[in-house]
Amino acid sequence: MRPSPSTERRGPSLLVPQTSFLGDVVLTTPLLTALRERLAPRRLAVLVRPEAAGLLRGHPDVDDVLVDDKRGADRGPAGLLRVARRLRAERFEVAVCPHRSLRTALVLALAGVPRRIGFDASRGWFLFHERVHRDRGRHDVERNLALMEAVGGWSGPPRLHVPVAAAAARQAAALLGDGWDRPMAVLAPGSVWHTKRWTRAGFAALARALGERGVRCVLVGAAADVERARAIAEAAGPDVLDLTGRTDLATLTAVIDRGQVLVGNDSAPMHLATARAVPVVAVFCATTTAFGYGPYGRETRVVEADLACRPCGRHGGHRCPRGTEDCRHLVQPQQVLEATLALLGARAGG
Repeated sequence: MRPSPSTERRGPSLLVPQTSFLGDVVLTTPLLTALRERLAPRRLAVLVRPEAAGLLRGHPDVDDVLVDDKRGADRGPAGLLRVARRLRAERFEVAVCPHRSLRTALVLALAGVPRRIGFDASRGWFLFHERVHRDRGRHDVERNLALMEAVGGWSGPPRLHVPVAAAAARQAAALLGDGWDRPMAVLAPGSVWHTKRWTRAGFAALARALGERGVRCVLVGAAADVERARAIAEAAGPDVLDLTGRTDLATLTAVIDRGQVLVGNDSAPMHLATARAVPVVAVFCATTTAFGYGPYGRETRVVEADLACRPCGRHGGHRCPRGTEDCRHLVQPQQVLEATLALLGARAGG
């Protein structure tokens, strides 16, 4: 539910732009809560890419979700100007910007937002009125919350949150069907980047082993992951439900919410699970948690191969620079299985 209008909400009209990847939007949600509690804005809006809009609709700390289709209708200089004109018409008084792109800083400046707060490490740092140091050694949740220094600080515990709409919960229940009295593991084998994806054989072996232990497995992902998931499901056996490409973002979140554990790569479903307090086993291949984007929560495990060549890039890549893909192939199914069973056991014991 949205916060109700109140005489206590006399703070500024506030904009938080985060037009990066889905996972980055999830990791921004503690900042939204902190800004709501600290500034009591009469309006808090977020600016995201179209594919991320569904993540924050219905969020209790968000009044409006605005869209910058920077890779589609709003791409290029003309699109940048259109977005800036739209924002100027909204008359925002303050912008708190966790996104570090030059384009976002330009949009805010051209929109005439009179108080702009961002990171000193932003590519458009010179366009912000107030700049906060970004500590690369901290988790991204904590880096984002550092922006609160410019508005008086905040000392509460970070709270990730992505809402589940009632309609999405009903759709998830319909897709899952009956017979789900056993523990459920959600497997998310996809990623935009090839070198971030644990092997198909690894996921298939994990699903078979979990099935032998009475755990039902559900495969999830985007339309681009369908072929990969189909191969995993065929190798894993008939007790795996493949929902890849069959859910929108809201329903995907609702499916994850029903799981007892999520096993995935360094990608958005990992962050969605932590935002829904679902235990996470994250397989890190080309990337590492040193970048600050690991699963943020207590019920998490990271499985990875100890290689001197890791990380080979901030986002991984479409090919291995060494041609070996050892970071993908040296992670053994038994390692991931043990981490998964440990979290399932802890959740059952709790």
